[in-house]
Amino acid sequence: MKRLLILLSCLFFVHSAFAWGQKGHDITAYIAECHLTPEAAEKIDKVLNGHSPVYYANWLDVASHTPEYAYSKTWHYLNVDEGMTVDTMPANPKGNVLTAVNTLVAELKAGDLAPEEETLRLKMLIHLVGDMHCPMHLGRLSDIGGNQRPVLMFNRKTSLHSAWDSAIPEAAHKWSYSEWQEQIDRLTDDEVLLIQAGEPYDWVKETHAICVGVYEDSPEGTKISYDYVDKYTPVIEQQFLRGGYRLAKLLNEIYR
Repeated sequence: MKRLLILLSCLFFVHSAFAWGQKGHDITAYIAECHLTPEAAEKIDKVLNGHSPVYYANWLDVASHTPEYAYSKTWHYLNVDEGMTVDTMPANPKGNVLTAVNTLVAELKAGDLAPEEETLRLKMLIHLVGDMHCPMHLGRLSDIGGNQRPVLMFNRKTSLHSAWDSAIPEAAHKWSYSEWQEQIDRLTDDEVLLIQAGEPYDWVKETHAICVGVYEDSPEGTKISYDYVDKYTPVIEQQFLRGGYRLAKLLNEIYR
């Protein structure tokens, strides 16, 4: 029994420490996959050994908790404390989601990686671009990205981070990742160009601005119910689309 409790505790930590949840990462990767150029899709298929981006969308959440890839634990987020900005917050010396994405893109664009190293970096990039668009991944260091901010999700105790991880998206729509894509991926060409403008630095600042609003609207003890879900579902849908289209942009540039 003791071992079971320890295992469940570890699984909870793995789940709550990172976001989006599995579904969110699948949605982001699938939107990106749907907007790859034929050239990029063919090359990515080879690099991923016949698997799709969705297949590896959540791989890094597990891998970061293994000794081999423990160095990547801090790559999933960029903490920005209250009153600080992306520019003024002291950088984590172990890295963050912005430095990781920029480094991975540069290394993949250079094109001189061994096959197994290219595969590794591509799997990481697919996941981290999704993380970059989850508001709580730009959360405060003081509360571990909302993990230590208690809230009630339909009267059940949880954290703000966990609520945004999976609970709110699942409360909004009980769709599969492909159904999410089918329902929300209906942008015009002009809207796509607007979403894909800028660079990862701009996208992180944009996500942080959303995060600031979430904190203001979600003090400790906030009761998250249907009104909260209704208010933030459009934001979640927007962030899935932004993450997916921007990942597609990066991949199409890398694999021309």
